Amino acid sequence: MTDQLQPKPIHILLVDDDEDDRYLTREAFHQHYPASRISFAEDGEDLLDFLNYSGRYTGSTHSIPELILLDLNMPRKDGREVLREIKSSDQFKHIPIIVLTTSDAKEDIETSYFNGANSFITKPSTFQRLSEVTKAIGQYWFSIVTFCEHPEF
Repeated sequence: MTDQLQPKPIHILLVDDDEDDRYLTREAFHQHYPASRISFAEDGEDLLDFLNYSGRYTGSTHSIPELILLDLNMPRKDGREVLREIKSSDQFKHIPIIVLTTSDAKEDIETSYFNGANSFITKPSTFQRLSEVTKAIGQYWFSIVTFCEHPEF
């Protein structure tokens, strides 16, 4: 008997200032998990606006994401700073954050984990590898993990 895990659709917030990276990551996820919803934020300020329904998200009816994919190197407020803020917030610290960045610097890896990142992944250089990585992320986060219940804010 095979124990086949069935992925559940979840809401992912992809935070990256590079439009091409956002597009490719969305396409890679949708190859394997077409029912999952992917929203975008362009930098740390935009991420906080998304979570707080402020700025351009004022009056929005979107749900709080169940998973955040966070780039580190962005304008205005970078991923390092916003990671610290989210993980120190009683309202949002329950949201798992995967750092998905071009950096493979030891300092970035250590600082990300110290500040509460759930995982650190260096962005793959090919779409094929990105597809493999998103499939693995989905297998774990969509099929195995149980998320905590949280109220809609």
